[in-house]
Amino acid sequence: MECRKFEITLISAIDLENVRRVCKMKVYARTSLGNEPDTEKRSPVDRHGKTNPAWNYSMSYTIGESTVQHHGTMLVIKLYCKRKLGDRYIGEVHASMKELYDIACACGGSAIWSFPVQRGSVKSQGALKFSFRFGDKVCIDKLLLAESIKAWSHGADCL
Repeated sequence: MECRKFEITLISAIDLENVRRVCKMKVYARTSLGNEPDTEKRSPVDRHGKTNPAWNYSMSYTIGESTVQHHGTMLVIKLYCKRKLGDRYIGEVHASMKELYDIACACGGSAIWSFPVQRGSVKSQGALKFSFRFGDKVCIDKLLLAESIKAWSHGADCL
């Protein structure tokens, strides 16, 4: 099976909607591929930036080549405000893996991009900035793939 490494670094967000009126916002992000809960990774909470958080936090995935070439597979980044009485949803970004791959290829393998934050079907306030990079295509034999799937089901980051 052909795979490649996908690395994403959440850099910052600007001008997010203030969903907290009394205390200051403490923002974190949940990132997943195809909105699949098994692929979700979480950034640390930015406790100082309020509506302009900064993380500079990197995550990596091993993804199948078919995921990269399919327009329907989305990178989903959801932003939340950390609260004691339950976290509050701020908004999210959806980006096609195929589009990200095409952008990265055109820019020499990696890129820094900014996407508007959406809340449901309407554009919300603010933008999310992140960098991403795709590694070279590699072939994984079926035995290694089976071991990766077993490791993934126990918390590793293989897809």
